[in-house]
Amino acid sequence: MIGPPDRARAVELIQEANRNGARLSKACEELHIHVRTYQRWVSEGDVKVDQRPHAKRPTPKINYRKKKGQKF
Repeated sequence: MIGPPDRARAVELIQEANRNGARLSKACEELHIHVRTYQRWVSEGDVKVDQRPHAKRPTPKINYRKKKGQKF
């Protein structure tokens, strides 16, 4: 994961390169970022913060059985 400060800096660099005539794909390639990733980061005009740490993840059923003391 790229932290928010690094992500914002990467977006700044990509936008600057793009304003100076570089293709978006080449600017992203230089930072080892896929163009689609960049597009997700800047959708709706703001640099998005990574939401993966806040995702809801269900407990696997096998863990639930172990807690209940059930046999397999």
